[in-house]
Amino acid sequence: MATVDQALFDAAGLAQTLAKAQGFALCGIASPEPSEYAAFYRRWLAQGKHGEMNYLAEHAAIRPDPGKLVEGAASVIVVADAYAVDKADHQVVSHEDPTGRVAKYAWGDDYHKVLKKRLHTVCNALEQAYPGHVYRATTDTAPIFERELATRAGLGWTGKHTLLIHPRFGSYFLLGTIVTTLPMQTSALAGFPDPLSTPTDHCGACTRCIDACPTDAIASEGYSVDARRCISYLTLEHRGLIDKQYHSAMGDWLAGCDICQDVCPHNRRRSDAAAAGDDPLRVHERYAAHEQTTCFDLLDLLNWNEEDRRQAFVGSALKRMKLDMVQRNAVIAAGNFLSKHESQTLLEKVIDLACADNQTPLVRDTAREICQRLGCLP
Repeated sequence: MATVDQALFDAAGLAQTLAKAQGFALCGIASPEPSEYAAFYRRWLAQGKHGEMNYLAEHAAIRPDPGKLVEGAASVIVVADAYAVDKADHQVVSHEDPTGRVAKYAWGDDYHKVLKKRLHTVCNALEQAYPGHVYRATTDTAPIFERELATRAGLGWTGKHTLLIHPRFGSYFLLGTIVTTLPMQTSALAGFPDPLSTPTDHCGACTRCIDACPTDAIASEGYSVDARRCISYLTLEHRGLIDKQYHSAMGDWLAGCDICQDVCPHNRRRSDAAAAGDDPLRVHERYAAHEQTTCFDLLDLLNWNEEDRRQAFVGSALKRMKLDMVQRNAVIAAGNFLSKHESQTLLEKVIDLACADNQTPLVRDTAREICQRLGCLP
């Protein structure tokens, strides 16, 4: 009969083998103890730094404790999907063109679906091998501290920009978990076998992400982000007018932002390898960039109707962006372009939107703010 330790080892080994077969770049096992950052999280919420993301506060009591998400949780399987950083194949068009950028994670198919389907496949296989246990697959839509669990599982450490960083492979990862009542040997007890790593913070004295953030969303000492200032939050989560103080800093970002990751030195090795056609990590085929998803022509976007939006975002994580939000972001990007370049057609479109009685207040009022900034009030 197998010893208890051997049974724990076997269960963990099977989980990692199944995860690898599903194409996950990294997989580790974490213990399910409650978070050591629960008090910090409560303070962050109390300060309103989650902005309009009320779902973060609604499950504040559950999120720090996997045992409240799955009663009797004994282990947490944490996986990471690598996504594309290949600058050679996905060059952003010239800044002389009026275009808006999209964060790299949204270049391909909706990662929630890509992750969840394969996590369920792992759950089903584990259920066959170890029946009678609970297996709950989660992505970032579930109330769980997946980055802290990923750190415990040996997938890296949480950087000053609050994203997970692997010491060799950087931070361009999408995370998923399986919270289970099945006891497993943790990555820590296994000694963090390669390619896992000890959860050592390697940020050191580096402040590149802090310094590069154009809206000063990252705390001066790092390890905390005020979502209300973050470009990703402003473009994707915030539903109302965006404060004018952030317009210029938003540059040409339409959806999300990659700046804090792009400047991180821990991403350089993989980015350089990808540019040379030798990405060290397997990127799932469904994360390959869709046609015209890395950036959008601003004038085209400002002429979209609802059907255009649906067609452009089919299968994308961006499909939850409402048309007026997309066009609000595009108007701001257009204003930033027009502040440095001439485009009579684009300028006339922004002015038209500022005067359009049939336009949504969000787009019309944003266009009016841009016209005021450009000195072209209709």
